[in-house]
Amino acid sequence: MNIHEYQGKQILKQYGVAVPEGHVAFSPEEAVKAAKELGTDVVVVKAQIHAGGRGKAGGVKLAKNLDEVRTIAKELLGKVLVTHQTGPEGKEVKRLYVEAGSDIQKEYYLGLVLDRETSRVTLMGSEEGGMDIEEVAANNPERLFYEEIDPVVGLTGFQARRMAFNMNIPAKLVNKAAKLMLGLYQAYVDTDAAIVEINPLVVTGDGQVVALDAKFNFDANALYRHQNIMEMRDYDEEDAKEIEASKYDLSYISLDGNIGCMVNGAGLAMATMDTINYYGGTPANFLDVGGGATAEKVTEAFKIILSDKNVKGIFVNIFGGIMKCDIIAEGVIQAAKEVSLNVPLVVRLEGTNVELGKKLLNESGLDIVAAGTMADGAKKIVELVG
Repeated sequence: MNIHEYQGKQILKQYGVAVPEGHVAFSPEEAVKAAKELGTDVVVVKAQIHAGGRGKAGGVKLAKNLDEVRTIAKELLGKVLVTHQTGPEGKEVKRLYVEAGSDIQKEYYLGLVLDRETSRVTLMGSEEGGMDIEEVAANNPERLFYEEIDPVVGLTGFQARRMAFNMNIPAKLVNKAAKLMLGLYQAYVDTDAAIVEINPLVVTGDGQVVALDAKFNFDANALYRHQNIMEMRDYDEEDAKEIEASKYDLSYISLDGNIGCMVNGAGLAMATMDTINYYGGTPANFLDVGGGATAEKVTEAFKIILSDKNVKGIFVNIFGGIMKCDIIAEGVIQAAKEVSLNVPLVVRLEGTNVELGKKLLNESGLDIVAAGTMADGAKKIVELVG
């Protein structure tokens, strides 16, 4: 789960990380009021969307008076920002963050991420901060520095200071930077974050080390422990189908193809999508109904798949272990009748109660194409959709 920049800064403040003062605004009037409360000569008006690259897309603007704040707010609210992370469809701006201007002397990059190769949290830093950190990573990887963190000891002061030196933070500010890194790491651990990024981290003219941006991504499996973070969830920033799927404990990710997939097990779901691609098709989604699905759950999965207007056919690929094939069959039949299925449907069942499942499908009176193997099913649905 992602949150907005201003919400991330609220968390960072609790851990002693220096951030500029600011207020969220949902209208031009609220933006002007926020600027008045800040009382600084310059304020920054920032579009709040769950995507990076806002600055390049025109979503971050300086204002030197209240009239400029109002004009910028009117321009940004309701605007669709297209960045390298939103895709061509972009994201509509529905809230702004009005922040006190900063006297920026130098920009840096700082981040924490779980390194899957070492199974350890890793601190990353670079003196090449700002909007193009992805290019630095791709073209000049030697400018990125890493500190692997022992989970028992945690991030040490020595590691934080070494990172600050490697990032070429001014010597007199190394201890301040190290203190910020230690606070950032504690925030990462305490909130069960998956990624935390500050881009840019800045050194200001008055000798402060400040987080000028904040990106948090949280481990969804741990959110039950963090009701305060759950309350920060912005449903407007998420796919409506994925939100609906989460209500029924379905693992669903919307894709840009036209063949809906319903599978049990993440590995089988990935293999199913690969096989569809192999035969020239494009999956419309990843959907894992899980091992303990009920007929109701399968029905809802069908409804979610068919709510995607791009879906021209559905491939159900079930290997029944804990999940029994007859339960899947009952759900398929129930869903097809409820939603008046009008696209090709290919079903491959294998495993527990497979014969009973096939019998139910055969006697349902529905136009269902049976498949003997995953490859056979993928090939058939691609042909039918094509």
